[in-house]
Order: sequence, then C-alpha cells, then structure tokens
Amino acid sequence: MSKKINIITLGCSKNTVDSEHLAAQLAAMDYKIVFDSDRLDADVVVINTCGFIGDAKQESIDTILRAAQLKEEGAISELFVVGCLSQRYADELRPELPEVDDFFGVNDWAGVVERLGAKYRTENETEREISTPSHYAYLKISEGCNWMCGYCAIPLIRGRHKSVPMENLVAEAEKLAEKGVRELMVIAQDTTYYGVDIYGERKLAELLERLCRIEKIEWIRLHYAYPTDFPDEVIEVMAREKKICKYLDIPFQHISDNQLNLMKRRHTKAEALTLINKLRAAIPDIALRTTLLVGYPGETEEDFMELMEFVKTTKFDRLGVFAYSEEEGTYSATRLKDDVEDAVKQERVERIMRLQERVSLANNARRIGQKMRAIIDRREGDFYIGRSEYDSPEVDQEIIIDSAGKRLCRGRFYDVEVTDCEDYDLYARVLR
Repeated sequence: MSKKINIITLGCSKNTVDSEHLAAQLAAMDYKIVFDSDRLDADVVVINTCGFIGDAKQESIDTILRAAQLKEEGAISELFVVGCLSQRYADELRPELPEVDDFFGVNDWAGVVERLGAKYRTENETEREISTPSHYAYLKISEGCNWMCGYCAIPLIRGRHKSVPMENLVAEAEKLAEKGVRELMVIAQDTTYYGVDIYGERKLAELLERLCRIEKIEWIRLHYAYPTDFPDEVIEVMAREKKICKYLDIPFQHISDNQLNLMKRRHTKAEALTLINKLRAAIPDIALRTTLLVGYPGETEEDFMELMEFVKTTKFDRLGVFAYSEEEGTYSATRLKDDVEDAVKQERVERIMRLQERVSLANNARRIGQKMRAIIDRREGDFYIGRSEYDSPEVDQEIIIDSAGKRLCRGRFYDVEVTDCEDYDLYARVLR
C-alpha cells in the first residue's frame, strides 16, 4: 500500500499553490495525498504554515502542537513543518518541538520531497494536485516582493520579487484547464510587477492575454495588485478581454498621505484616487476589492476620519480591514512606536466595517433586477450557492440561487436574475 500523506495548508492562497505543487511531486512517487486540516490521522503530516501576522502565527503553532501530540500518541509516524513560520523561526522552534522530524523554509520543496524519500522532479514543476473545488484554482505568477512596506514581513520571509517564466505559467494553466478548472485566480504578492526581473519590463498584460487564449478557461480574475505605477496596458487588457472578470483586488491600506508615507507605500492619496477613477472609466461596473490597515503607528483620529470618508465616497464593492500588529524586523517595528492603543485599533476596525456594511448593502440593492452569469460552487439544502464575476471564492459574497426545481451542476455557469439582497449576499433565480 502507498503511504498516506496529509498536507495541511494554513494562511493565504499562495500557500495553497505551494502545497499543490508539493503534492504533485509526491503523487508522482505513488504517495496517497490528502488535504485535510481537520483530520491528522495520516502516516505523514506536512503542515504548510503562515507567519504573516500574530493570529496566523498562533494558528500555525496550535496546529503543530495538535499534530505533535498525535505523534507522541503514535497516530502519526512522521511530522514535517514547512512554509513561512518555518522559514523565519525554525531555529527557535526546533528545541521546543522535538516531535517535528524536520523544518523547511518557503522555497525548499526539493528538500521536503527528498526527506520523504522521493526524488524531486524538475520536469514536474508545472504539475499540481488541486486541493480547491475542481472548477477553480489559483495561479501564482511570482514569489516575494521588492516594495518593503513598513509593516510587512513578507520580503523578510520570502525574499525579493521573482517571476515565474511565462511559458511555465501557461503550461500550468493549460494543465489545470484539462483537469476541469474553469476559473483562474492570478495571484502573487504583487501581480502588477510581474516580469520585471526576468524580462526587464512589466509583462502582466501579455500574460493575461496568453491565459485568455486557453480555450477551457472561462473566467480569469486578478488579485493583489499593488497600486503604485499600475500598468495602463493591464487596464486596457482587462477592458478588452471578455474572459477577464470585471474584478480587481487592489490593497490600498490607507488614504491619508501621513499614513501612506509612514507605511512606505510609495504612492499618494491623489495617485490612488486617480487610479480608481481611471479603472472605473475604462471598465464600467468593475468590482473593486481593497484591504485597509488601521492603528498603524502615528495614525491620528484625523487620519482615520480621512480613511472613513474614503470608504464612504469610494464605495468599494468588497473590503477587508485589519488592526496593525507589530512584526519583528520590519521598518515599523524597528523605527516607529506602536502608539495606538489596542482598544482604539479594534474600535476603528469595527467602525470601518459598520460603514462598509451600509456601503455593501447599497451596492447590492442596485443589483436587484439585474441578470448576470453565475458559477455554481455547491448546494445547500434546496438552494445552490454561486458567485458572479464580481466575487472571488472564499473571500467575497455569494449568490443564493433558487433553481425552481432544476438540477444545477457544480462548476457550471448559469444565467440568473437577482431578486433580493442582504449586506453581503445576493438572492437570485435561475433563468436557464
């Protein structure tokens, strides 16, 4: 019998892609792969950790401790820890967690494979074992980041920006399409910087055009676009290509010039507003998702109220907000004082989200009566749960669809009409 390996993925979708590449390497050596964060009863458990912020680190530690206990009890024969937390804290973790057989960093996938007794095959680098629902997948186009924002530890963990060659990405996407993937999420720490390191210029627009030529891929959506020097040619491709969703995930973090300067964000309020206007002019009905950071060192009530006004007037379709947490080694941790009280940080998170609830409800109300195309993710009771091109899986809102007795298929597209809404969900009936 082949040995069963459970790969547990914590953190972001970029980690998901890493785990899927690792799984393909091991599956090629006849290992049985499962992806299950709730069950730890496998011969071998590999935990792909996150070390981005405090809560993510704690989740990683808690998962490792649960697995270590099961190894002590004999339920697991081998336990390995990989990913961001391991990259940064392996030396500290080793003496504290003797149950872990080995630790590996974010780029040492060959080491993991070889430690498990297999041979890392470079010819399989574009292969993936999909852990998401089979109709959608993530395509990670680069690793690391060059921006060095004041609060962010990612460059310290994953290094400088490193693009994946375009030929590899197209080949990987084609293989995903053959496996049934119909929706492709293009991701990286900064997608808009793609290509600079290997081609001498930004190549995201060309990559998107080539992905659009893959016949079986029907939706392509773009995540994690850094706003500074956003390429005009990407806007042009998004406006022209029907396969590219009218959706953009573009984390602005803040709008106060004071805070943007302290955060080392490399753009101003005026430049951010100009970009938003340009996107909406070129791509009518585009859904903009953003992420905000409150409670950063030096954030005054005036700065925060400026941010509140930005949320109120810009009317983002999707928005997430985080309270600042100090990450060792970053500019803010070493050069700035964490001078906003935790209670104030949390209050600001709540105030932003209460405002966004009202914005989202108003945005959704405007959708009532509209007809749109939806992809079906799953069934719940008498209803089907789907999404429009304006929503990404797991992070955005959903459409609750009345099929009127018709059987709908997961991963298929249907025309629906929006009949009602809530703050973060739409209700619709299927048209055909």
